[in-house]
Amino acid sequence: MTRYGMVVRVKPERFEEYKRLHAAVWPDVLKMITACNIRNYSIYHKDGYLFSYFEYHGTDFAADMATMAADPTTQKWWAVCIPCLEPLPTRAEGQCWADMEEVFHCD
Repeated sequence: MTRYGMVVRVKPERFEEYKRLHAAVWPDVLKMITACNIRNYSIYHKDGYLFSYFEYHGTDFAADMATMAADPTTQKWWAVCIPCLEPLPTRAEGQCWADMEEVFHCD
């Protein structure tokens, strides 16, 4: 299992919309998250930033993320969610959410 943390800014005028969307995530989006070996997925908010945490239980993260990105329902979900976001300029090319470095962990 690999832990992931990611961060993105949320547009202040779109934060309530983002919360509303995530209060009722589409069932097929949730199924795809699970099918792509993601578990224990949470998103937190503070001062205009969203922090996501999840645990990856698969063996090929890149392949699972490509499967998710190719899913038509996930693409539609992202089409309504991504306009709420303001990606960090330091993110990797092609990413919306910026990967974070884990600097401490305690079980």
